[in-house]
Amino acid sequence: MDENKLICGKCNVPLEMKTITLDYIGHQIKHEFPCCPVCGEVYISEEIVKGKMRDVEIMLEDK
Repeated sequence: MDENKLICGKCNVPLEMKTITLDYIGHQIKHEFPCCPVCGEVYISEEIVKGKMRDVEIMLEDK
């Protein structure tokens, strides 16, 4: 999916890329995600959730 064409379902405006800090088990992870410039909702693709985020989750839980 082309993240440059994503529209916020609530505000009906294009999403803009923004660096977001995610907290998980006391660790902070920064990553750039499409976000709504009006309401701040963050779009995290299924690919990221099932790929990179899952890998980090497994790595942190194994420590």
